[in-house]
Amino acid sequence: MKVLVTGGAGFIGSNIVDALLNAGHAVAIVDDLSTGLLDNINPSAEFFQLDIRDKGVGKVLTDWRPDAVCHHAAQIDVRVSTEDPVFDADVNILGFLNLLESSKSLGARFVLASTSAVYGETERLPVDETAVVSPISPYGITKSVSEQYLRFYHETYGLSYTILRYGNVYGPRQNPYGDAGVIAIFSETMLDGRTPNIYGDGKQLRDYVYVSDVVAANLLALNHGYNGAFNIATGRGTSVLELFEAVKKLAGFTGQAVFKDKRAGELEKSYLDVSRARDILGWSPMNELKTGLSLTVEYFKSKHKGEDS
Repeated sequence: MKVLVTGGAGFIGSNIVDALLNAGHAVAIVDDLSTGLLDNINPSAEFFQLDIRDKGVGKVLTDWRPDAVCHHAAQIDVRVSTEDPVFDADVNILGFLNLLESSKSLGARFVLASTSAVYGETERLPVDETAVVSPISPYGITKSVSEQYLRFYHETYGLSYTILRYGNVYGPRQNPYGDAGVIAIFSETMLDGRTPNIYGDGKQLRDYVYVSDVVAANLLALNHGYNGAFNIATGRGTSVLELFEAVKKLAGFTGQAVFKDKRAGELEKSYLDVSRARDILGWSPMNELKTGLSLTVEYFKSKHKGEDS
């Protein structure tokens, strides 16, 4: 299979690229390197340095003619989306439409990286895919709108798709210097001996899923066009305070966190029912949080050793 991965120089995308190549697929990457890294790019993949809003993306699709598009290029920071919703929509909606318009005549299957943020705050937990979509951040709104556009292109042009609604993904290659990805941020900050921040009271619950499990879900989704959405998470909620204590122990950190005001657009409680992915995709998370945290902190430790040598 020929698979185009947008955002293939980023955290999740680059891990997917590696897995696709290891499985024998031909892979091309579209990434503007605004947040992705050249070091993440597998040399066996073709690389096109392009913004997904660029009209040149259409030529890449037409010339390379992928069998599937795995779409991970996005503005993913909730804080940025609340501060600049126009930019957020420009990248996440108009950039996605640029891809869809260029793909509708190719017959390529789409896998969309979506988010649990589309649900907003829900009374029933864990939340399943039948829950009302009611996002409270511009980021969640753009992902919800993207899902609706996929359904439109399916109904109108026959485009086959699968939507993967991720919990909070973590693991090696995650950017520790932004405002998204608390486990990477905690790991890097504590290993540097700096004081980490906790926004709000730290009791917020999230569903943390290890990146290799997300990669596995993407490979399964590429094999079929289910024309529906699947939660990709663990079904368990973990508080920021619990994460802080776990990473603190693994990193050998002896300090305390500084508590700051809660950030706009962030959910209080979110964890997901993954039974649909298990029953239809044949997917289940394989990594317990304890194991994933250990692997992640070890990755950041190895980076520190490399920088010090």
